[in-house]
Amino acid sequence: MILLTGATGYIGSHTWVELLARGYKVVGVDNFSNSNPLVLKRIKSLTQMEPIFHELDVGNPNLLDVFEKYPITAVIHFAALKAVGESVQKPVEYYQNNLLGLLNLLKLCRSHGVHQFVFSSSATVYHPENPVPYQENMRLGSGSPYGWSKVMSEQILRDFEMAYPALKVAYLRYFNPVGAHESGMIGEDPRGIPNNLMPYISQVAVGKRDYLSVYGGDWPTIDGTGVRDYIHVMDLAEGHVVALQYLAEKQQSITVNLGVGQGTSVLQLLSAFEIASGRKIPYRVVDRRAGDIAECYADVTLTHQLLNWKTKRSIDQMCLDAWRWQSKNPNGYES
Repeated sequence: MILLTGATGYIGSHTWVELLARGYKVVGVDNFSNSNPLVLKRIKSLTQMEPIFHELDVGNPNLLDVFEKYPITAVIHFAALKAVGESVQKPVEYYQNNLLGLLNLLKLCRSHGVHQFVFSSSATVYHPENPVPYQENMRLGSGSPYGWSKVMSEQILRDFEMAYPALKVAYLRYFNPVGAHESGMIGEDPRGIPNNLMPYISQVAVGKRDYLSVYGGDWPTIDGTGVRDYIHVMDLAEGHVVALQYLAEKQQSITVNLGVGQGTSVLQLLSAFEIASGRKIPYRVVDRRAGDIAECYADVTLTHQLLNWKTKRSIDQMCLDAWRWQSKNPNGYES
C-alpha cells in the first residue's frame, strides 16, 4: 500500500487518481491547509473507488496510527507549504512545517520498515546563477525559504540514506505543474490570489480577475517576458508512478528533473490559453519581482535515460485542460 501525504492537494490528488488507475492501493493523509475535502468525492466519482483517507498533519504523532493500521510499502511525500513569495514573509513557518513533517515521516518509515520514498522536490533547489537548462548535478541554492526548505529536505534524506542504506529515495525536481485532469473534475484551486501563472490566467478568463500582471517585459528572452518549463499535472502524476516502479525494480535511489525540457514565455502561454478558451486575456506589464530570473527550464536527458519516460502533453493540451477545469468550476471546488 502507498502512503500519499498532501493527498488532496493539486498534485497529490492527480497522482492519487493515476495510482488507483494503475491498480495501486493508496491511503491518503492531508490536513486541508491548502486543499478541499470535496476532492475526495471527486476522486471517488472518477475512479469508482472510495478513497482511504485520514485527516492528519504529517507532523502529528497520530500519523503513527496510519503506519500501524495499513501495510505501507512506500511513501510519496507531497505535504509541504509551497508558495515562494509567502515563504519570504513566513520563513519560520516554512522551515518548521516542511522539515519537521519530513523528519516525523522518516522516523515512522524507519520503525516500520518502509524502504521506498518518493520525494516532491522542486526546480527551486537550483542556484539561480546556474545556466539553463538545469542539470541534476548543478550547484544547489535558492532565493527563498521555500527553496531552501527543499534543499535541506534533500540533504536530510541523503543523510538518512547513509545511516539506513535500505531506504531508497526518488528525488523528483519538478518545474511548473499546470493543467488539470481531462475530465475537468479535479484541478488547481488556489486560495486567495494565485501564486502561479496558469491559475491566474484562468481566473482572468473566467471573469474572477480583471487582468493579468506580467512581471517584467524587458527580460533577455524571446519576447521580453519570463520563460518557464510547464509540465502537465497528469504527466507529472505519471512521473511519480514511474519513479515508484523504478525504486521497486532497481532498488536504487535516483535524482531527476521532471519537466518538458523546453521553456515557454508568459506571452506564449497567454496566447495558447486565449486559443484554448476563445477569450481575450487582458494583461499589464509591471515591474519585475525581486528574486525572479529570466529563464528556468529543465534538462531531461537523465530522466529519459534512467526512467525511460517522457512527457506526452503539449502546452495546448495544458491550456485546454486548465480551461475545462476552470470553466466547469469557476470558483474551484466550492462552485
